[in-house]
Amino acid sequence: MRALIVAALATFVADQASKLYVIHALDLRTVGYVDVIDPLLNFRWAENRGVNFGLLSHDADFMRWVLIALAVVISGWVLHWARRDGFTRWGQISAGLLVGGAAGNVVDRVAYGYVADFLNMSCCGIENPYAFNVADIAIFAGAIGLVLFTGKSQSGAATPKG
Repeated sequence: MRALIVAALATFVADQASKLYVIHALDLRTVGYVDVIDPLLNFRWAENRGVNFGLLSHDADFMRWVLIALAVVISGWVLHWARRDGFTRWGQISAGLLVGGAAGNVVDRVAYGYVADFLNMSCCGIENPYAFNVADIAIFAGAIGLVLFTGKSQSGAATPKG
């Protein structure tokens, strides 16, 4: 479980540090945008009150607390699953990415009432209208990792734990 805890803490710290930097040092909330490597990487301020791409966003405070509770329940379930099944190192890292990312977004919802999104990437004449953050990347990568590095092998036997 050590790899899980380290991955979760590193993800949480990286997420919150990046948000503090863009919110306070760059004052992105006021400025609105900063072109970093235009158009490949830009900072664009967004307040996400829903889940990915703003889905399920409502101004109602009720939805905010539902999403906080959902993130806590899913994180708790992933921690229980990792402990019960004795995940491999890569499985633990994947779980840590997901849990750390979820914790980062929960802190935002509690502190601000929304998740602070600021990363925007576009390429090849296609403009991406959505913004995301480090926690979102970690949650996505962690979910993919859990699919790849946990469960049963194709032969039906449990994958080796190590």
